Amino acid sequence: MRVISDSNITIENQTFTSSIGAYMEHPDGRPYHTFRTATLLVDGSDVLIRNCVIENTAGPSQGQSIALYLDGDNITVEDCTIRSFQDTLFLAPLPETAFEKDGFLGPKEFEPRTPRTYTFRRCLIEGTIDFIFGGATAFFEDCEFRSIAPGYVFAPCTPAEVSTGFVAKNCVFSCSDDVPDHSCYIGRPWREYGAVKIVDCKLDRHIHPDGWQDWGKEHSRIRFEGYPLPW
Repeated sequence: MRVISDSNITIENQTFTSSIGAYMEHPDGRPYHTFRTATLLVDGSDVLIRNCVIENTAGPSQGQSIALYLDGDNITVEDCTIRSFQDTLFLAPLPETAFEKDGFLGPKEFEPRTPRTYTFRRCLIEGTIDFIFGGATAFFEDCEFRSIAPGYVFAPCTPAEVSTGFVAKNCVFSCSDDVPDHSCYIGRPWREYGAVKIVDCKLDRHIHPDGWQDWGKEHSRIRFEGYPLPW
């Protein structure tokens, strides 16, 4: 894991690659689990990440494998490619409590759950299951979300007191040629109040007619604005 903690900096024209998956054995004898797999962790504030490739190549047999983990405020990501298989992009904060032992094992397990805001412009973000997840307020503009197998794009854990979770505007939900029709969802809520707002986006053939899978959480929030649904 590469960690960048400086604030008020620009990270540009770099490639960050790793191949650590959640099922692999960590040097401490335990599995890595999700949050120790990140290729790049940026936890400074007022950071611009521009024209970078950030990838985790662990693949489906190794479970969750984060490419980019953000946990600093006011981070902007522009013209980047971010790719992995499952859990590609994590946008802190974490939920307050884990569902299982070692669920949050990693660099921020015991840190305060600080509200964060991120902005993404003109980025390609690629994955399968829950490949953009976390509790942040995050704005995506002119981005492409590419599904490379059946799954879910967003998995927000928006706190109950926060009205805005993930917002996608003028974005494209695309897929690889071999992804079946209607086999992917725009998202599902990782926690009870997960929120997603979709504005003027293009949805490809892989998106399921229901759009949103509530994962058994009655208070989850999704809104579509600015265009007729294509189904």
